[in-house]
Amino acid sequence: MQNYRSLLDGAIPGELSFSKETKQLITDVQNKNFSLIDRIESYEDIMNLEVGDTSFTRARNIERDAGMRQIYLKFEGGNPTGTQKDRIAFAQCHDALRREFDTITLASCGNYGASVALAANLAGLKCIIYIPESFHTLRVKEMENFGAIVKSYAGSYEDAVAFSSRIALEKTWYDANPGGVNTSLQIKAYAEISYEIYDQLRDAPKIVAVPVSNGTLLAGIYRGFVSLYKKGKTSNIPKLIAASASHKNPIIYSFRNNLERCIDLVPEKIKGTKVNEPLINWHSFDGEEALYALKQTKGEAFDVSDEKMLIQTKKLKEKEGLQVLPASTSSLIALLEYNASHDLEPDRYVAVLTGRKQ
Repeated sequence: MQNYRSLLDGAIPGELSFSKETKQLITDVQNKNFSLIDRIESYEDIMNLEVGDTSFTRARNIERDAGMRQIYLKFEGGNPTGTQKDRIAFAQCHDALRREFDTITLASCGNYGASVALAANLAGLKCIIYIPESFHTLRVKEMENFGAIVKSYAGSYEDAVAFSSRIALEKTWYDANPGGVNTSLQIKAYAEISYEIYDQLRDAPKIVAVPVSNGTLLAGIYRGFVSLYKKGKTSNIPKLIAASASHKNPIIYSFRNNLERCIDLVPEKIKGTKVNEPLINWHSFDGEEALYALKQTKGEAFDVSDEKMLIQTKKLKEKEGLQVLPASTSSLIALLEYNASHDLEPDRYVAVLTGRKQ
């Protein structure tokens, strides 16, 4: 009997609802009788209307409990499919449309697949997603509803990524996989989070805490703040705090062991749960970039247990009214634990969280 693990990634959106303006733009993008320039412009308008500029709020009740101020939450649940993955999904589908690809492919275990499936659908692109057969994500139906072709792959997630990239090269499809030819585009898309934080604070915060898996999000946020600092817009580059599932992430392991490079973990020792699946892997595709960011900012890395994630999820709902993906609370937990051991002075501190839309 096939041994399925449940990938309860939690970011399950309700029925998507777009404005009248966005619906008209979608029609324009998908109309292949229009010029490519007009279609690209319409897609860019969709991105400007629907992706990013997510909420940024001060968590005063969490502050009071922690005896700390000021804590800000960068909540990515306002993106169309409920996660920050929409940022890179739409950026890549825009790139694919501009370069006149007709098909985009990737391997996914959940959230990213849903994001690319939606973004591709709106761009009028064919989307093919490979899901490792050992995973069962609740978002497969959603991907299919967005028009994606979802295929099971006999191997690990890392194997599925390699297979998808190889097929993309052979068939001249757009490769949206992590760690591939479009990594710089993905990192640039995540840098937008830094710019949005700057727009609110008018400077860089003291610390930014980020949940990590492949490391792309952390690397992107670092690149964004480096750019702002070099342009003279901020007085500092924030210390970065990386957080992930206990003993299940190469970036955390490599940093905590003061290694020069991000090394792979032993696959057989990595066992996921319904809570930590979005964070774990034995190989982080952008681990080198993330490890570099941590070292450059004299950052910190934390292992976080499932129990702590579940407790923090409940607290965020009760105290701040946010329905948050449990795995993403690892960032806030790490920030609070760092404060408990360092008694941080009053300043501005940010935790990046992923949504769980109902």
